Amino acid sequence: MASRRIDPKIKESYSAVRYVQVEGLALMKIAKHCHEECASDVIIAQGALLGLVVEDRLEITNCFAFPKSVDESINDEKYQLDMMKSLRQVNVDHYHVGWYQSSDVGNFLSLPLLESQFHYQTSIEESVVLIFDAPKTNRGFLSLSAYRLTPQALTMFKENDFLPDTLKSLKVGYDNLLVKVPVVIKNSTLTNILLSELSFKIKVEEGSEHLDIGTATVLEGQLRHLMDRVDDLNQEAIKFNRYQQAVVRQSADKHRYLQKRALENQARAAKDEPPLPEEDISKIYKPLPVPPRLPPMLMATQVDAYAEEIAKFSTQSLAKLYMTKAMNTNN
Repeated sequence: MASRRIDPKIKESYSAVRYVQVEGLALMKIAKHCHEECASDVIIAQGALLGLVVEDRLEITNCFAFPKSVDESINDEKYQLDMMKSLRQVNVDHYHVGWYQSSDVGNFLSLPLLESQFHYQTSIEESVVLIFDAPKTNRGFLSLSAYRLTPQALTMFKENDFLPDTLKSLKVGYDNLLVKVPVVIKNSTLTNILLSELSFKIKVEEGSEHLDIGTATVLEGQLRHLMDRVDDLNQEAIKFNRYQQAVVRQSADKHRYLQKRALENQARAAKDEPPLPEEDISKIYKPLPVPPRLPPMLMATQVDAYAEEIAKFSTQSLAKLYMTKAMNTNN
């Protein structure tokens, strides 16, 4: 099968952004919104990112929250246009450069997220999605990540074909659906001065708890999600194995049917009788529908992300344990 080629325009626009620069004020607004929504009954908090592209960096200078999905009286598109118009009137950056979403201990990857990011990157080439993990941040680990779809994933969604042959020709796998873009947080000079003054006012016993092993809750949540995804991935593997077994059985049935017709035609030829009429074998044995491979690929990507995060947090915890043990021994 010939390998599909990636659109050169996608490759050109893809290399435009090397890193994302987030203003401290925008980050605080994102954190406030995600913490408030996570404390309520809303599972996911989402909003728009505003800013501009300067050379090879995407600057995010402002943001605003999307209306809650439970409020059906608000038109999302009209709401966003009105917000950007209002920001433009007060001389604030109003260019749409992406969107953000809250996450629950790394559990953010889903088909709706990929589809939304595809539409964003199709209409706004440099757009990114920021993932803010509120539960992990509450434990003292600031979790802010920026992602973009890879050129292979963009081509896959553009063709809207998720069959195994298509994924193989595009060389799309669980490890190259999304690419992580480096994030840099920038504060103004006045903000840095304020933070420096506040650091001197923090009591020593409150600001020196560097050996606090605060990863237990985070690790527990990630392990729970990891087990759920592994179970789901196992179910998808069982479905695909059943499909392969059905294909083998159908192929064997076709072979027996053709052999039977060949024997009957030989017998009819021996009796000087005309052969059996030609039949379309594809109408008798219709091709079995191939199960889509995108859902299990998403699960495998999430399992890989969980495993990476668990390894990172475990390494930090082990380092703290060894340091604590050494300090206790010296004392």
